Amino acid sequence: MMPSGDRTTPAFATALGYWLRLGLTSFGGPAGQIAMMQSELVDRRGWIDQRRFLEALNFCMLLPGPEAQQLATFVGWRLHGIRGGLAAGLLFVLPGAVVLMALSWIAAAHGDVAAVSAVFQGVTPVVVAIIAAALWRIARRTLTGWAPIALAVAAFLGLAVAGVPFPAIVLGAGVIGWIGGRVRPALFGRVPEGEAPPPDPAGRALARLLRLVAICAVLWAVPVGLVVALLGSEPWADIATLFTKAAFVTFGGAYAVLPYIAEAATGTYGWLSPEDMIRGLALAETTPGPLILVTQFVGFFAGWSAPGGWPPALAGTVAALLTLYVTFLPCFLFIFAGAPYVERLSHDRRAASALGAITAAVVGVILNLGVFLAGAAFWPGAGAGAALTAMPDPFAVAVAVVALAAMLRFGVAVPWMVLAGAATGLARAAATGGL
Repeated sequence: MMPSGDRTTPAFATALGYWLRLGLTSFGGPAGQIAMMQSELVDRRGWIDQRRFLEALNFCMLLPGPEAQQLATFVGWRLHGIRGGLAAGLLFVLPGAVVLMALSWIAAAHGDVAAVSAVFQGVTPVVVAIIAAALWRIARRTLTGWAPIALAVAAFLGLAVAGVPFPAIVLGAGVIGWIGGRVRPALFGRVPEGEAPPPDPAGRALARLLRLVAICAVLWAVPVGLVVALLGSEPWADIATLFTKAAFVTFGGAYAVLPYIAEAATGTYGWLSPEDMIRGLALAETTPGPLILVTQFVGFFAGWSAPGGWPPALAGTVAALLTLYVTFLPCFLFIFAGAPYVERLSHDRRAASALGAITAAVVGVILNLGVFLAGAAFWPGAGAGAALTAMPDPFAVAVAVVALAAMLRFGVAVPWMVLAGAATGLARAAATGGL
């Protein structure tokens, strides 16, 4: 160990061991993952002090993308520069990605096998309950005044009724929050305390930003261009375009961007069904790493459904890898571009107000996702108007209600609820002779 300023800087190999262990054990969603890093990095190991850890967390919450993965990337960068950030961010994702790759193949190749189908029938309503619980927690923390409530309602109606594109919802909410932060700083949430440090010379900061953007643009264009040139435009160009756009608008976590991805994947491109989308979300909930890994599942199905002469498993694997690449490349750009300015950004009232407005809008976005997935879970295989003409599946409704009560009342962790749903589905199938 090497003392450095107000912290203890570990050897790079020691840090690698920790980042790998974190990637293998990072269950429980962003709150649990951030708590794990707080306990290890700040309290036990002293690799970063509390003030800088919180400033980094506030900064990562301002960014699109998975905040826990970006927080790990930031700490890795602070300890060992670019190589440290790359190691921390990649190892946070890779273990879960490997597990989810195998689970994606099982879902695609064996989803119609009786036992696998039974598992998913039990898991599907649990996912609806997970989203409802997340919606309740976020809404209770976020909708603290008339302005956030109005923005949440407007976001839901914009998506569900008017068909406003998700990126426009995020951009509009951010603009409203930015303007609101100038007029009434507390309109959309807490006002940062203290004064921001003076900015760096504008020319040097701009040159650094442009250099990073150029490097990331090349890193995106070369592999994507090679894949499209070698394999054709469909579905490869669509995969790269959809998930790159999603990476830039993933404010508020994976739940916020899922309606955008689900609409494109199930409707525009027809890569998978709404039921498959719920299965992917359930599998991503039970693997380590960020929930946005669900995009990898969608990408796998995109390649599986349009293999273009390849074996479906190989096409699905390539598509999943391409999805992972374009989803997480922007995460590293955001951290490496903004990390030197974290302290100043954490004191910016307009940025904090914009984040508060986006978070409020995300409540409406998640509600829209819940309505979409509940239709697929409670009226499986039915059309869009089934809720008005048919009774829901009583088994699915009962499982969802029990799961929601277990999470909100007794604090049962999400992975355990998914496993309980799987066991319930198997038990039901066995009792009815479906196995």
